[in-house]
Order: sequence, then structure tokens, then C-alpha cells
Amino acid sequence: MKLANKKILVTGADGFIGSHLVERLVTAGHSVRALAHYNHCNAWGWLDTLRPDILSATEVVTGDIRDCGSVREMMKGIDVVFHLAALIAIPYSYSSPESYVQTNIMGTLNLLQAARHQGVDRFVHTSTSEVYGSAQFVPITEEHPLQGQSPYSATKIGADQMALSYYRSFEVPVAVLRPFNTYGPRQSARAVIPTIITQLANGAKSIKLGSLHPTRDFSYVTDTAEAFVSVAQSDTAVGEVLNAGSGFEISIGEVALRIAEVMDKEVAFEEDAQRVRPKGSEVERLFADNTRLRELTGWEPEYAGIEGFIRGLKETADWFSLRDNLSLYKADIYNV
Repeated sequence: MKLANKKILVTGADGFIGSHLVERLVTAGHSVRALAHYNHCNAWGWLDTLRPDILSATEVVTGDIRDCGSVREMMKGIDVVFHLAALIAIPYSYSSPESYVQTNIMGTLNLLQAARHQGVDRFVHTSTSEVYGSAQFVPITEEHPLQGQSPYSATKIGADQMALSYYRSFEVPVAVLRPFNTYGPRQSARAVIPTIITQLANGAKSIKLGSLHPTRDFSYVTDTAEAFVSVAQSDTAVGEVLNAGSGFEISIGEVALRIAEVMDKEVAFEEDAQRVRPKGSEVERLFADNTRLRELTGWEPEYAGIEGFIRGLKETADWFSLRDNLSLYKADIYNV
């Protein structure tokens, strides 16, 4: 399926990955309706930072996916849905799990219901590698058991299964994209890479971190955005779950050292207890098998392997180090 002449809805467009996806789609000439979460000051999140020519070509709407009426309204005339809106911070899910159920599960249900009645051509649902929990085998394929090791991951498992059920029960053309750890410009400082970069950029000599030994498969944000587009355009991806990972594994401690190298900084580590997950909730290892995504869509990560990762870190550090960007972050406060 081609996206040309399709009206596209991106939920969570005001967020980190969503804003990059909007940028990618509009630059390619597509017609995009971008959902930003309603707020009293009419702020559009990261959409407000896009180039004026991109923002002016985007139809921005505000609303809340937890509200059925809001969802029905935003879905009018839509052919393709990229559903990225979610509550994603794992630590916050420990204290406010009900809000995650309402947003991640019920919000997804509202969108699926509207998509079913609208008769959309494609519904790309965003999952997360956190649904796998600590790896029982690597690389992790889509057949890996699902393990809810945090309220966040439990709600994403529920949302994934709801999306797949609408494909099986009602033939809604759903595809589930499961990104591993995406990083890059505009990411929240609650994530480990921006946490390290912002502390170093603000002159810290000792970096506050949680556990250093877990490993992750980091994907640069433009690779993740391209994966979304590839999945939407692939007819063979319908009904499938697809891992979007770089196929490269690295520990958090090694990430910190690599960031210090690209920023030319000295670094020491300081364990911050509030950044350490409860023992049974920590995901010890994530390492993607992206074979299915590559074979069904032709997608390939441009920032693959250690060389690609270092290049991505450099571009990310350069963006965060710009004064106007760095000033948007409170590096001295742990962002749950």
C-alpha cells in the first residue's frame, strides 16, 4: 500500500518519536493530522519545534485518546493511523498504574473502535520491547514470551493484544510495531541517554544513574520513524508483530563511557537509588532479532552496529548540547 493520497493520523505526535514521524511524513509530501494531548496553554509539545514549513503543512488537533467522542472526531476522514500516544515512563507507572490502564489500554480500544467503523486502510500500533521482560533467549524474536515486569509493560501487553484481537475478530488491518530502545534528539530526560548527556553538558563530573549492567538494543529515532512508514506500506505486515531494533546490544555502563568519549568529557558514575528499578521489575537484557521486519518490509537500520550507534550518539549529544535545547531540560532533577 502506498501512503500517497492517504489522510494520515499520528497520535502522540507531540512526543519524541511521534514528532520525528510527523516530520518524516510531511517532508515526503503526505497529508498528516497530528494529535497533541489537550492542555490549557495550547502547547503542541515537540511539534512546536518543527520547522515552520513542516508545521504549517501539518493539521494539528488537540484531544485525548481516553475520550470516545474526541477520538471519533479526530478519526473522521482518516485512511491510515499511526498510534503512538501512550504513557511510557516506567517509574511513574509504579505510582500511577490506573492512569496507564486508562491511556494505554482504554485509549487504544477507543482508537480501534473508531478505526473499525471508519474502515481505515491501515492501523499501525506501537508496542515496546519492554513487553518481553528480561530476555529468556537472544536475540529476541517476536515469539519470545511476554512478561509484564512493570505496570507500564503490562498495559502495553494488553494494548497489543487488543489491537491484534481487532485484526482477528473484525479484520481491522492492524500491524504491531515493537520498537526497542529508541534514542535521539527530543527524547525525554527520563531516558538513560539524555540523562547522561544533559548531566555532562551541564558540567557534572559524577553522573547519577541506576543499574549499569543491564543491556539494551538502541535504535536511532530516524530508523524507528522509517520502520513505521515501512510497516504501513507493507501489505504482508498486516496481522503481524514486528521488532524494530538495531540488532546491536550494549550495557548501560558502556553507553555512559561511549557518550563521555563523543562529548570529550571525563566521567565517574554515582548510583542513585531512586533510579534503580525494583529487583523483580528490572529488565536485564534486551537484544532484538529484526529479521521479520527486514524481510516483510525491506527496512534496514542506517545506524546499525557500534559504528552506527556512536554516530547516533554524536548527533544526539550535539543536539542536546545546543543552549536552546539544553535549557528545556532540568538535568539536576530526576525526571520520573
